Amino acid sequence: MGILKNCAVALGALAIGATANAEPLKVGMITTLSGGGAGLGLDVRDGFMLAVKQAGSDMEVVIEDDQRKPDVAVQLADKMIQSEKVDVLTGIIWSNLAMAVVPSAVAQDKFYLSPNAGPSALAGKGCHKNYFNVAWQNDNLHEAAGAAANEAGYKSSFILAPNYPAGKDALTGYKRFFEGDVTDELYTKLGQTDYAAEIAQIRASGAENVYFFLPGGMGISFLKQYADSGVDIPVIGPAFSFDQGILQAVGPAALGVTNTSQWSKDIDNEANAAFVASFQEEYGRLPSLYASQGFDTANLLISAAAKADVADQDAFRAALKEADFASVRGDFAFGPNHHPIQDIYVREVVQEDDVFTNKIIGVGLSDHADAYAAECKM
Repeated sequence: MGILKNCAVALGALAIGATANAEPLKVGMITTLSGGGAGLGLDVRDGFMLAVKQAGSDMEVVIEDDQRKPDVAVQLADKMIQSEKVDVLTGIIWSNLAMAVVPSAVAQDKFYLSPNAGPSALAGKGCHKNYFNVAWQNDNLHEAAGAAANEAGYKSSFILAPNYPAGKDALTGYKRFFEGDVTDELYTKLGQTDYAAEIAQIRASGAENVYFFLPGGMGISFLKQYADSGVDIPVIGPAFSFDQGILQAVGPAALGVTNTSQWSKDIDNEANAAFVASFQEEYGRLPSLYASQGFDTANLLISAAAKADVADQDAFRAALKEADFASVRGDFAFGPNHHPIQDIYVREVVQEDDVFTNKIIGVGLSDHADAYAAECKM
């Protein structure tokens, strides 16, 4: 569990990650670094640490592997808060782990910045002044996919997702915007790798399209099996099902598929172009959605630490809410529940030389906020 434990980064005299005379910010990163979801956590970690390195920040980052297990995540959070004395927690990929860790962490006066998981329970009535989501609320990319399905003219959808909080938020979000009929709604086992039964149901459904949310290794397994099945019902998904790591594993079977994302490597702004180039140079691969979120999370923290000491929680919280950093997404702002208001793009899977990747073909939802902000009484 001690992968990169106590990874302290102290680079140069320009310690912009801390205000004058303040102790350096100490961050605890709990993320998934082993097992089927490891690629997601590795990308969040690598994007985060790239931003810290580029900023020359004296931020100390303690990194641990949650193994995608809620009980392990809770133990690590307790250790980081009580023994490591971190100021901020971040890193969790999976919403069931976030629900196990975040409420307790913020109740102990720690800040939590999510680089990925955005369960609806933490966006609405369960919001908290010390909880910020730097990625999206879980429903958002799926809402844009529902709108994209309408635009494509589909009148009926077969929808499926894993049976955990983000899966339920996903299908809720899709149904919120999709105007057609849902022929079937399935919840699969988290971590499932065999989808023969589900594909047989899709074949028999009569649906005009399939919408699925299966992140990480689940998406790779489903897409390969779907392509081999000969079922020709078109699919739409969120970026999590068609992200950079997944595409390289799936290959040509994903070409032409439409998916939705708040980030893409071809978003045209200076910060994003520099991020994509520097990530490739540093790690030898294209960045993913998850890497972009880790990068933005670190830069948000660095921007806040340059303005306020974390010991002054009110000032630090205000500095976080300002979001005064150059996001790779371009325009970035927090809503009243500390979740992003941002554009959600429609992308298409393409091949560039020997690399499978995505290109933006439109904007699915502009300046989009989540559906739960009105329930937040912060």
